[in-house]
Amino acid sequence: MTDAIFRPGAVGVVTGGASGIGLAIVRAFAARGMAVVIVDREGDRLADAASAARADGAAKVLTSNADVADFEALARLGAEVRRRFGGVDVLVNNAGIQPGSSIFGPVKNWQDILAVNLWGPINGVRAFVPDMIARERPGMVINTGSKQGITTPPGDPAYNVSKAGLKAYTEALAHELRNIEGCRISAHLLIPGFVFTGLTAGDRKEKPAGAWTPAQTADFMMERLAAGDFYILCPDNDVPRELDEKRMVWAIGDIIENRPALSRWHPDHAEAFAAYIGGK
Repeated sequence: MTDAIFRPGAVGVVTGGASGIGLAIVRAFAARGMAVVIVDREGDRLADAASAARADGAAKVLTSNADVADFEALARLGAEVRRRFGGVDVLVNNAGIQPGSSIFGPVKNWQDILAVNLWGPINGVRAFVPDMIARERPGMVINTGSKQGITTPPGDPAYNVSKAGLKAYTEALAHELRNIEGCRISAHLLIPGFVFTGLTAGDRKEKPAGAWTPAQTADFMMERLAAGDFYILCPDNDVPRELDEKRMVWAIGDIIENRPALSRWHPDHAEAFAAYIGGK
């Protein structure tokens, strides 16, 4: 199935594609001889990203500094891609920001995070996917989510809300696409682990031992897409899948067991959580 999509000459659009996980995905596509459209607001990085894609074997490269929060900008880009390349085979809604947030913190942070992390993918789907469906060719939409959108840990509520919303949106998108007659487009949710990128580096200059590289994440994504996964749950060097699964089961257990919200971090439940993780 994926061989019919990730093939020489196929067209992949990657938002947030000039650095981090996005650039690693661009390079994975380029290595397969695909044409790549790199979208990023970091305009100074676009030229370097394009050079890397060409060096990796991209059939064609187009760059754009379109803002994913602006639907009209993405719609114009969609028209340009159709004019130049004939259409899109793979859309990766990867652009994301994490400036920090708190419940009563600056409202602008909330607005910006939701505009990019949630509305960005919604805008991308609306700008590109109707034409992808109409072409009646196999293709994919890949949205970059987060484990924080599933277990919603305290500390950055706006980011959690954006990624929880994106999870729900991508699930709904997958259902919608598979119920459109003749549609050959599937949707997938990429859920990275701890990846050393500009978004996660902070003041660190060297990759922590526990983090994966963006290239490892992109390679894992391609492997799991070939296996047909919808939820592409990435491990890292610190957290294996088994631990991720236990944390997620505990999170949904808060509802089933009627525990306090975010009981994993509640002092009355800390001991029970530790015992559960330890298998006791």
